[in-house]
Amino acid sequence: MKGVLLVNLGSPKSTNPKDVKKYLDEFLMDERVIDVPFWLRSFIVRGIILNTRPKKSAAAYQKIWWKEGSPLIVLSERLQNKVQHETDIPVALAMRYGNPSIKSGLQELYDKGVKDVLLIPLYPQFAMATTETILVKAEELRKEFFSDMKITDIPAFYNQPEYVKALSNSIKDYLSDKDYDHIMFSYHGVPERHIRKSDITKSHCKIDGSCCNTPSKAHEFCYRHQCFQTTKNVVKELGLNDENVTTTFQSRLGVDPWLQPYTDRTLVKKAEKDGIKKLAIVTPAFVSDCLETLEEIAMEGKHEFIEAGGEEFYTVPCINDNDEWVNVLVGWINNFKNN
Repeated sequence: MKGVLLVNLGSPKSTNPKDVKKYLDEFLMDERVIDVPFWLRSFIVRGIILNTRPKKSAAAYQKIWWKEGSPLIVLSERLQNKVQHETDIPVALAMRYGNPSIKSGLQELYDKGVKDVLLIPLYPQFAMATTETILVKAEELRKEFFSDMKITDIPAFYNQPEYVKALSNSIKDYLSDKDYDHIMFSYHGVPERHIRKSDITKSHCKIDGSCCNTPSKAHEFCYRHQCFQTTKNVVKELGLNDENVTTTFQSRLGVDPWLQPYTDRTLVKKAEKDGIKKLAIVTPAFVSDCLETLEEIAMEGKHEFIEAGGEEFYTVPCINDNDEWVNVLVGWINNFKNN
């Protein structure tokens, strides 16, 4: 019997600093998130970050928390329910960190008789800290607890025409009655070393401004290329003017070089130096709205832009449980079911 497991990032159980600390510990201690030796990762995370960040993060979560719970969890559940309504094979939901766990998701499917699973990481672009860690964790659990289960995964779908169209239409619909001068595509940042580590050619990715535009097998796993390509795809689909579009990266952590240009600095520059007064911002690395979109962008980003002289700031919602996006997922699931 076939079934589907949708996997998103995850969220703390509540906005209580203790729950936030527990979540951050699981998240940041992942060797594909902070990719340094265990002793150093433990020192950085448990010796430094977890002694200061949980209270700050808890306060941020409190700003965006819904009555039903974490926005990311609630929106993921809505997506799961809509997808399940459109298909006759079981569809389960899991989070890489926190609950519901990937183990519980696989167990739910297994208990229904599912032995052939389509795993869908809810990330359009491939990255070590997102897609890869999900695939590795799922395989570890399969070997340990579900040895007679087969898992097939959906690769990064940033380039899939049906996804590009769904994303583009959601942007167009939201901005249809908005007056804006510039549109910014802000993606979650990663350390530059993650790009080089993911380079299967071991030589192509130089992050020099040209490698992402030069055809290579490395692009299959290059987050940076896939982010820039996502922007290009949407720009083409919507017929946007390249001069009115910028791609940036947000949420950097630590002192190591991360992908640039940085979103926060670019927001200030657009207002102060470029004279942009009305800006729209899209966050296509996220399928579901979450702390990084609802607080970091819609609140902090807006504040930075307005303080620097901007006047209007529009945050385009993620595709969340958008009906067209649901239909895209159902199409992929039906292909899996019928093959």
